[in-house]
Amino acid sequence: MFRRLALLLLVLVCGLAAGLVLTGRMRTAEESVAAPPGAPAPPPANAPAAAPPAGAPQRAAGGTPDFADVAERTVDAVVNISAIQVVRSPMSPFMNDPFFRQFFGGDDELYSERRGQSAGSGVIVTPDGYVLTNNHVIGQNVRGITVILGDRREKPAKLVATDPLTDLALLKIDGRNFPTIPWGDSARLRVAEWVLAIGNPYQLSQTVTLGIVSALGRTNINVAGYEDFIQTDAAINPGNSGGALVNDRGELVGINTAIYSQTGGYQGIGFAVPSNLARRVMTDLLQYGEVRRGSVGGMQTVSVTPELAQELGLRDTRGALVWRMSRASAAYEAGIRPGDIIESFGDQAVQDANQFNRLLADTPIGSTVDLGLRRGAERFTVKVPVGKMPSGRRDRI
Repeated sequence: MFRRLALLLLVLVCGLAAGLVLTGRMRTAEESVAAPPGAPAPPPANAPAAAPPAGAPQRAAGGTPDFADVAERTVDAVVNISAIQVVRSPMSPFMNDPFFRQFFGGDDELYSERRGQSAGSGVIVTPDGYVLTNNHVIGQNVRGITVILGDRREKPAKLVATDPLTDLALLKIDGRNFPTIPWGDSARLRVAEWVLAIGNPYQLSQTVTLGIVSALGRTNINVAGYEDFIQTDAAINPGNSGGALVNDRGELVGINTAIYSQTGGYQGIGFAVPSNLARRVMTDLLQYGEVRRGSVGGMQTVSVTPELAQELGLRDTRGALVWRMSRASAAYEAGIRPGDIIESFGDQAVQDANQFNRLLADTPIGSTVDLGLRRGAERFTVKVPVGKMPSGRRDRI
């Protein structure tokens, strides 16, 4: 009897041991099937997490990038700008009357002067003190400009040059080894990419806000003559003008310029001049004192509205309509006439007048461009030499 019980107990123990081994093998088999052939073995449960790529922002809980390091590296390069302007106004409403001025002239005694102050932001772009900002921050008839650094030092600034078409201005402060923000390539920006806006809204210095790129290539905003804006929902308010738009690598990708607002404050729609455009403008301002832009000589174009398309019998609104032009222009000599529609610029399709103006302005002076035209049912191509746009010209190219 005792032998039977012992034998029965031995059989039960062996069966239990066999069952545990089979279960372990099945679990091992399931885990090996979950990984594709040739894949590296999963790390041990207690292995440290892999480090992110160099320069990339850390991810906070919830997946939002942690921009603390980026802000720390860039915020000191964004400065506060204060400009004193003198505004002259006639003491009598009759001063605008030519008949009145004929008898009393335009003596300075008949005008009053008042001083105004504008405030905004700027970005130090070179270690020796060149500062990029908006032209409207400086204004007209400026009598003094002060740059307030991140460490609260105040420095007088010299106005180097301005470019009203892009609403940019270049200043210079004395000193060396200033903090700067490295230039980024705005052509690589993508919609929904994270960006920081750094500036001095309402004189609150070194304010940092976070948002995304909402859209690229925005035009028809009517805040500058040359428009190719980055749209962002990073909070931008009065005083942010001229500040920095920074990507997640701490690179300067734009100069904050304008907001769309029905209240004067933040509504989630801000616009920035792309860094590639701002850098080209700065280079020309340093080298020539102005921005050299391409022109075909005295030709004005407009975008095709639905009303114009209907009146001209067009099937769509694509292209730039030649509105008026000078007979002495290179465009007229090449065969372009008022009423023609410019459909292509080189190998690029032209969508509207703003795009055409940008393409022409960026074309090297002295080169020749192929313009594809439509005149009624006829389509043809002309070669037009590109000259230099006259200084101050905004309405004709």
